[in-house]
Amino acid sequence: MKKVFFTILISGIAVASFAQTKKPIAKKPATTAKPVAAPIALKSSLDSASYAFGTSIGASLKTTGLSTLNYDILLKGLKDAFTGGKLILDQQQAQECISNILTSANKSKFTGQIAEGKTFLEQNKKRAGVQTTASGLQYEVLTAGTGVKPTATDSVLVNYKGTLLSGKQFDSSYDRGEPITFTLNQVIKGWTEGVQLMPAGSKYKFFVPYTLAYGERGYGPDIPPYSTLIFEIELLKVNGK
Repeated sequence: MKKVFFTILISGIAVASFAQTKKPIAKKPATTAKPVAAPIALKSSLDSASYAFGTSIGASLKTTGLSTLNYDILLKGLKDAFTGGKLILDQQQAQECISNILTSANKSKFTGQIAEGKTFLEQNKKRAGVQTTASGLQYEVLTAGTGVKPTATDSVLVNYKGTLLSGKQFDSSYDRGEPITFTLNQVIKGWTEGVQLMPAGSKYKFFVPYTLAYGERGYGPDIPPYSTLIFEIELLKVNGK
């Protein structure tokens, strides 16, 4: 009997000792659920119109490429304008801020087009016969003329055709069946610079970066923003010379 009691006592001490030395399992802290914002109730025609203005303004701005705004500051701007509060920006500063962010947002939609143009021009300038000016305009001489070269203020008579990098033609005086007359300083920068390089009687092919073409706006439905363009231009005559 003593032996049995002694055995039980020893076993009990061992169990108690183990229980005391065993590290407790840490409990994960309880997570506090984030409160769910109650839906806004439109209780009056003013509430409904206010919300409608917000959705209309937001949808319109989203089409420009903007993905987010600081909504708290946007609301402050609205309040200041409505209540006659002191404006943080004057009209000119505000217009510059708007112009800058819209330009940046619009540009982000055409990163593929910009990269395509840049890659094309980098490869094209390596071709034999292609020359590049300081502005980045590239050209090659298809037919060398011997006539007079025009200045920026001269009126010229030309035939031409213009294409996108894809090869899609967007304009051609050849297709219309008659050349066109214009003053050099009234066209895109790439033309103003390029045609001045041409003696009358020449035919050149120009590769025009978007910065020297129609830039961030493009032109009509056929020339997207940030398009690098290709023109074949035949200078028939410098008018008056």
